Amino acid sequence: MKPFERLGNARTPDGSLLELYRHDGSYLIRANGIELMSQRRHLSEDRLAEVACVGLKDRPVARVLIGGLGLGFTLRAALKEVADDAEVVVAEFLAEVIEWNTNPEYGISVETLKDPRVRVVHDDIVNVLRDHAGQFDAIMLDTDNGPDGMIMSENARLYAQRGIATTVAALRPPGIIAYWSVGDDPAFAHALRGSGLLLETLRVRAHDTKGPMHTLYVAKPRPPRRDASAPRAL
Repeated sequence: MKPFERLGNARTPDGSLLELYRHDGSYLIRANGIELMSQRRHLSEDRLAEVACVGLKDRPVARVLIGGLGLGFTLRAALKEVADDAEVVVAEFLAEVIEWNTNPEYGISVETLKDPRVRVVHDDIVNVLRDHAGQFDAIMLDTDNGPDGMIMSENARLYAQRGIATTVAALRPPGIIAYWSVGDDPAFAHALRGSGLLLETLRVRAHDTKGPMHTLYVAKPRPPRRDASAPRAL
């Protein structure tokens, strides 16, 4: 049996431990000893970008935001869904995760991050959302394990009512927000609908044919209601 080679680690503000491993030529990240993501199982991360960026290949100068770099799966998938003049902004809180992806010895995302459409921001995703109101055509949030976080307690605010409002405010209509979650979270779905969003829930496998099922929440702002009392154009 081939061994797991530990390559690096990072600590979150609340003390959680992230570790990068290499096993049989593939890379994975563990959080507090539990596998968080792996190069062998990333179908749901790919789908996150596909559902968020639908239609953007035909939209000039589209701008999208990804919360969480991970191992670059969602980023690579998003680049396939946007045109050559698009910008894909990736917000990553942990400097070590950025370093893992840019390390030429590992080759995890080195070529992807050289794409001129990509801009990596070393910052909290909440700060990036607040600083870019009305600027993104799609927002993909794959921070922690979704609403049921296991890495950073600070991530919980992103999934609370105020965090949802901040995310919606960063959209450029008609925009799409897609959330990745390790499983169903009825309370979070209720919060999204309570924020005035149209919601679609998708269940996607981690791998094409096997592995656990993950949940994608695809949210769109409701179109404004037409004032029935307003005069109609002739």
